[in-house]
Amino acid sequence: MLVEKQVSLQPYNSFGIAARAEQLARIGHPSDLLGLMAQPEWGTSPHFVLGGGSNLVITGDVPGLVLKVEIPGRCLVEETAKGWLVEAGAGENWHDFVAWTLAQGWPGLENMALIPGTVGAAPVQNIGAYGVELQDRFHSLDAIDLVTGRSLTLDAAQCGFGYRDSVFKHAPSDERSMGLAGRALITRVRFWLPKPWKPVLGYLDLERKMEETGIRHPDAQQIFDWVVAIRRAKLPDPAVIGNAGSFFKNPTVTPEQCADIIARDPKVVHYPMPDGSIKLAAGWLIDACGWKGKTLGHAGVYEKQALVLVNRGTPERPCTGGEVMTLAKAIQTSVYERFGIRLEPEPVVI
Repeated sequence: MLVEKQVSLQPYNSFGIAARAEQLARIGHPSDLLGLMAQPEWGTSPHFVLGGGSNLVITGDVPGLVLKVEIPGRCLVEETAKGWLVEAGAGENWHDFVAWTLAQGWPGLENMALIPGTVGAAPVQNIGAYGVELQDRFHSLDAIDLVTGRSLTLDAAQCGFGYRDSVFKHAPSDERSMGLAGRALITRVRFWLPKPWKPVLGYLDLERKMEETGIRHPDAQQIFDWVVAIRRAKLPDPAVIGNAGSFFKNPTVTPEQCADIIARDPKVVHYPMPDGSIKLAAGWLIDACGWKGKTLGHAGVYEKQALVLVNRGTPERPCTGGEVMTLAKAIQTSVYERFGIRLEPEPVVI
């Protein structure tokens, strides 16, 4: 198959950061990958798996081989009295896939509408929004071991899902014995959408939509439309302003830590979690430190949502990954100094 040389990655990362791949191969079918792995130089060349590039900060040119996943396909695997089992190729656009499932009459993914990226990247990050995480609807996935070339099928337990976390974000040598970071390329993902469908509405923004519209019992399409409207109002379109979505994870603290913060900042936005911990709104913490709308170099904080860092560069002077990370570290320092909280970035940094 064709391996392209010195390919610009600027169109392939939603931040719009200018960088180049030493080599790039487009994986449209698992056989494409197996063909590459059969080549003698495979074992000595570093490789990086690229999905939609929506959760990525590139800090320099990428050496070795970039594997751009473009595997297509959507289908209903099985329907029973208990639900629908739906499958998508890893290269499918996530939002388009969600819209397609609803159009087919298979609800369950609507709360995760308009999350950028591909289906294959969704399990890596365990994406989630408005009360639903991918792990709540996940069934299984297929992947290829990038060392042995063996096919893998993993269930939810084997994926090790956590808050914006999975086995695919941990190296094999760390405490997770099955760490698969850099080791596996996801090819297909399956989702279980249960019957009867039940709406997930316990989220402030959705409750506000119910009040505004007077619709007390929305269907799945209505929730999908609400989520799309909410996200578009809060988050910049990467096609207009480069960004990687929410840049920091919402931190969790003990009730005692939360009480201490509330004593100093009574308006802090916080949510009790089932395990007894308290989740704090990272965007509120950043805003409280005065960062909303601020710019460092060609990287800035979005004026409508402090949780989002944006590309303020121009075609002549594009934003660099170094500028993004300099801004991110400055924000982390401010939040730690004021609240004693260490914010953790969501995007993958390479």
